[in-house]
Amino acid sequence: MTDAPPASATPTGADGATVEVLRRVKAVESEWELKLRAARGEAEEAVRRAREEADATVKTVAAGAETERTRRLETGRAAAEKEADAIVREGAAAAGRLRTDKGKGPADRSAEVVAAALGPYARD
Repeated sequence: MTDAPPASATPTGADGATVEVLRRVKAVESEWELKLRAARGEAEEAVRRAREEADATVKTVAAGAETERTRRLETGRAAAEKEADAIVREGAAAAGRLRTDKGKGPADRSAEVVAAALGPYARD
């Protein structure tokens, strides 16, 4: 809006009432602009706080997930090592049995294998 008119141009009568109404409208408009500005500021602050809280939550969850991942990897490694040790023990035991059990290895049973493979064509 423009500045107030000069004193000599001050309206009287009905025109004076119109000017007063315009002043009240301007005052209400200014009041609402202040309220809107304050509300906008509050909303921006609330959004900023929400972002900060979300970032903090994400960091906390990520740290927890990393801890859980590490724990599971260690548990898996321990289980794999235990299973590998069991397999090695079984293999060592089987190898020991093969060394001591004569006549049960493939080289000792070659005649039986040839006879089974060739059937009636095998030499006696």
